[in-house]
Amino acid sequence: MNWKRTLSVALLAAVIAGPASAQDKQQLAFVVNAASDFWKLAEAGVKKAQEELPNYELQFRYPAQGTAALQNSLMDDLVAAGTDAIMISSADPKNSIDAFNRIAAQIPLFTTDSDAPDSNRIAYLGSSNTDAGKQAGEIAVKALPDGGKCMGFVGFLGADNAVERIAGFKEAVEGSGIELVDVRGDDVDFARARSNVDDVLAANPDITCMVGFYSYNPPKIYEALQAAGKLGQITVIAFDEDPITLGAVREGSFAGTVVQDPYQWGYQGMHLMAKYLEGDKSEIPEDGLIIVPTKVIDKSNVDAFEAELKERIGG
Repeated sequence: MNWKRTLSVALLAAVIAGPASAQDKQQLAFVVNAASDFWKLAEAGVKKAQEELPNYELQFRYPAQGTAALQNSLMDDLVAAGTDAIMISSADPKNSIDAFNRIAAQIPLFTTDSDAPDSNRIAYLGSSNTDAGKQAGEIAVKALPDGGKCMGFVGFLGADNAVERIAGFKEAVEGSGIELVDVRGDDVDFARARSNVDDVLAANPDITCMVGFYSYNPPKIYEALQAAGKLGQITVIAFDEDPITLGAVREGSFAGTVVQDPYQWGYQGMHLMAKYLEGDKSEIPEDGLIIVPTKVIDKSNVDAFEAELKERIGG
């Protein structure tokens, strides 16, 4: 009878200890600004980090829609559910300060992709969007030696990443004869993103250059130009690594694209938050900015870059 009693005690201990150990795992969340294929690489980075952080539970979360209100509601839900730290790409940082500060008063809050520097977030990990904008401008200067009129397309006109990319682009083309006439926003509505390009093609025949500032904008530019029979007639400068964008760079329809490294945002971001929760704040710089460099992809390096992407997502 003793072995039965011993087994019962062991089973009871396992039942008690099992859930407790699961609950003891601290939870880290990566919250994006909207549903987009762009975020697959960041999700792959979080997945890789999970393999190396077995004592943490990592989450990758999309808001129901790309609005600040739904993002902030999602963060409230995560905190209520016991999440210990959050990293977020802000859809509308200027109108989210109070919400961000409310979260930051409860748990460590970090930003990525689109910063909210006026909030109490601990640090930003991501691209220098100003530098990325300058790189895009440099592509334009090289592709348009005689100057030209450009139209830009972006998701959130007020988001820091958009504002900084546009400013960087303008700085790089200053004095080159290239003018960024206007930038059309679409609030991450893909149908509107396409119609914005169609409208420009119909109403602005003097436009010789288009800049897609968010990952899905260049593919929509490609679709519209292809439908209008104008591929190759209008110079296109892109951002990010959508497969359509990379294909267009390869075939010469796009002058080039400026790519970020969202894989590292997810991977490094999870490790950064884990260390912070463990009391290690050595990786937080005084200015709160951890910059992951961007780079230009053109016909000369697009094949090697695409092979690297496939390995990361496949891995």
